[in-house]
Amino acid sequence: MAGISIWQLLIVLAIVIMLFGTKRLRGMGSDLGEAIKGFKKSVSDDDKDQDPKQIDADAPESESADTAKSDDKTKSH
Repeated sequence: MAGISIWQLLIVLAIVIMLFGTKRLRGMGSDLGEAIKGFKKSVSDDDKDQDPKQIDADAPESESADTAKSDDKTKSH
């Protein structure tokens, strides 16, 4: 008795279809699908954006090392 039977699910589904109608449910389903696609796209775009940031983070360290080497050369002259 604790679980939901298939008949109870079918009755709830029938009531939802009667309340909203098939056109409205179809529209809500397509909107939900587009929202999920947009979310997945933004997540994958964020992953692509993070790789260049890591490369850029390494760039200043190498520049500072080059600057230190050039400073050493000018001091020794």
